[in-house]
Amino acid sequence: MQCGHCQTDYHPATQTKELGRDAAFAWRVAFEKCPRCQKFNIRLESGDPHPQDGNVLLNVRSSRVIHPKGGISRKPAPSEAPKGLAEDYNQACLVLNDSPMASAALGRRCLQIILREHAKVKPQDLSKEIDEALASKQLPTYIANDIDAIRNIGNFAAHPIKSTNSGEIVDVEDGEAEWTLDTLVQMFDHFFVGPAEAKKKREALNAKLADAKKPPLKKP
Repeated sequence: MQCGHCQTDYHPATQTKELGRDAAFAWRVAFEKCPRCQKFNIRLESGDPHPQDGNVLLNVRSSRVIHPKGGISRKPAPSEAPKGLAEDYNQACLVLNDSPMASAALGRRCLQIILREHAKVKPQDLSKEIDEALASKQLPTYIANDIDAIRNIGNFAAHPIKSTNSGEIVDVEDGEAEWTLDTLVQMFDHFFVGPAEAKKKREALNAKLADAKKPPLKKP
């Protein structure tokens, strides 16, 4: 099992607390404490009641992570990402389990902001913006394939996301919200983290060259 707080894999020593049954199911809370960060991972489970004791859950039919919020936590947006973009991404991660539609809307807005402000595509609906970004050949193949998959998974032709409302709440397909968040991580690395790391390395090398009384590297 993976800890929802620190993402450490561990062998669960699960404990349960029976809550009883309602008109439909038996309910219980299941939880473990991560041996690394010492934080609880808690789930609410429901399913078939035990035939001898209806207040005891026999077979789990549904399990929902209730702590930490959002289930298996994702790493926050990197510090190199612009503040507003990072806030939208972090919120999309937080609401993923509770509302995939809201998460997808925030994720699409992040994607649209990156395409407009950093890939420099013309503002229009998101599907056309993706088309323009792909046609420009400026993105690595793995990112290009993933943003194209977002459009196909989300079936943007059926519910286009208008240029004036990138955060619009529209239907979300299975897996779309998660795929969008995964793709945004890659785009953060490409547009923000990679260039920042390259700049630091260049500055460090120039400092060494200066100490050796050699000229700095030519600007790219």
